[in-house]
Amino acid sequence: MKVSIVGTGYVGLITGCCLSEIGHVVTCIDKDPNKIQQLQNGNIPIYEPDLDSILKKNMESNRLFFTDDIIGAVRAAEVIFIAVGTPMSESGDVDLTSVYAVANDIAPYLNNNVTIAIKSTVPVGTCEEINKIIRSFRGEEIVYNVVSNPEFLREGSAVYDAMNPDRIIIGSTDQRGLDVMKQLYNKYNCPIIETTLNASEMIKYASNAFLATKISFINAMSNLCEKLDVDITMISKGIGLDKRIGPHFLNAGVGYGGSCFPKDVKALITAAKEEGYDFKLLKEVEEVNASQRKIIVQKVLKYLLNKQGSVGVLGLAFKPNTDDMREAPSIFVIKQLQEHGIEIKAYDPIVKEQVYNHITNIKNCKEVYGALEGVDVIVLMTEWPIFLELDWEKISGLVRKKVVIDARNALNPMMLKNYGFIYEGMGRVIN
Repeated sequence: MKVSIVGTGYVGLITGCCLSEIGHVVTCIDKDPNKIQQLQNGNIPIYEPDLDSILKKNMESNRLFFTDDIIGAVRAAEVIFIAVGTPMSESGDVDLTSVYAVANDIAPYLNNNVTIAIKSTVPVGTCEEINKIIRSFRGEEIVYNVVSNPEFLREGSAVYDAMNPDRIIIGSTDQRGLDVMKQLYNKYNCPIIETTLNASEMIKYASNAFLATKISFINAMSNLCEKLDVDITMISKGIGLDKRIGPHFLNAGVGYGGSCFPKDVKALITAAKEEGYDFKLLKEVEEVNASQRKIIVQKVLKYLLNKQGSVGVLGLAFKPNTDDMREAPSIFVIKQLQEHGIEIKAYDPIVKEQVYNHITNIKNCKEVYGALEGVDVIVLMTEWPIFLELDWEKISGLVRKKVVIDARNALNPMMLKNYGFIYEGMGRVIN
């Protein structure tokens, strides 16, 4: 099928590459000509494993194209995805400016029988509003469908997720829209859930809110376990083997970050408030998540005499296998430590100059051991594989004090103790 995708951000770019990989002819559209030029040259503005190879492969096979000509791309398409950003506004709800702008931009140029699929994460009722926008332009002139088709991509494994989905959600008001999208995805072997527009939009928010809740639950449990001299890792393993619960998202740590969970949890709280419902559960999820970052700061300060010294931070991205620092826990922790006058040295294998868009007065080292030389406390903030294979005997000779705060419970406590380090995790009890 001929597919056009408006928006070459994280979701749009990965969706376009992966749809071309299964045989569709895909044109990705962006209003930024410099970004389009960069993509046409095979250069990807984000870091995501396997994305580079899949993009170049399908460009060479003439199945993947990039353009800033929205009119030509829309006129040629059978399916048009809207995949632009929906950032959080100052009031906590979702800013739909870009989504509605795209609807206005494409409406005059739509072909008969075209399907418009909303891939952006949007509140309940947005697809219906898009339908009204298009109808206001075209009246009964053409037949078209607006469908909701939310994404469920994890940064760091998004290409795998796009090619191996757990499920595909399609919300539509009529059968034709459902049939077109099922044809688009006919090479995937997974359940396809056919539902209403509103239900499809809500499924996305409910999924992220539930996962965020699971993370905050295990983090709250870790705080209790620490007080009761119980190791949270044993609790996670014990409850995770229950098939009703499952092991995923039960690793206690510094909490969630990134561009999705914080924004979507807050958006759902705001949407509930607008309907007269006080979503107290999700408010507590937010509170627990915020408190985890404060706990890391407290753990660090405990080992710094008069709150003076230097800290080596391992990892800046909000999770491994991405360069994304949006809502990264490292930002809060580093800024709080800096307010106490503490010098920060850091290393991340992918995050380089972009760190200065979020944090100033930080020494972002080019080499991992350089970030640890002469520091009083080491803080593991992102569990990159490289950090799990460090030479701790070498590190013991570099640091000023042997203290490790493991904000991800990813390191081996006994090994560190054998090298003379004081180890603190999140809810860890080391005998």
